[in-house]
Amino acid sequence: MAVQALYAYLCVRDARAAMEFYTRAFGASELFRLTEPDGRVGHAEMDLDGHTLMLSEEYPEMGVRSPEGLGATPVTLHLHVDDADALVARAVSAGGTLERATEDHFYGERSGTVRDPFGHRWLIGHEIEKVSPEEMQRRYSALFA
Repeated sequence: MAVQALYAYLCVRDARAAMEFYTRAFGASELFRLTEPDGRVGHAEMDLDGHTLMLSEEYPEMGVRSPEGLGATPVTLHLHVDDADALVARAVSAGGTLERATEDHFYGERSGTVRDPFGHRWLIGHEIEKVSPEEMQRRYSALFA
């Protein structure tokens, strides 16, 4: 069995507002949405520069909850981009909350973290240096020395 693709499928309380945010913050565009008669968005897909982002609203009756419904998120989405500083600033100006400013890291990336208005955490980074796994481990171990 071969995996064909891996998609981020986010649960949010307000899909319409989330889709507007992802458009403003990340330049995503709506592909389509399926809306129930009561207005709840059961499924939507957005294009993020050739990558698909899926989302739906909460279905508490089926145990599907958003970070807002849970009060936390254990997941971080990592966007690897050309200019992390610019995209972090764009996401914050679109309504995201800066959790960690962009900075250079030992593993060869410059990145920062933004929490979107729906509780999802986005790590946004770009490569600044190619680092082998061995060198990365050496640098990581040095942090604890």
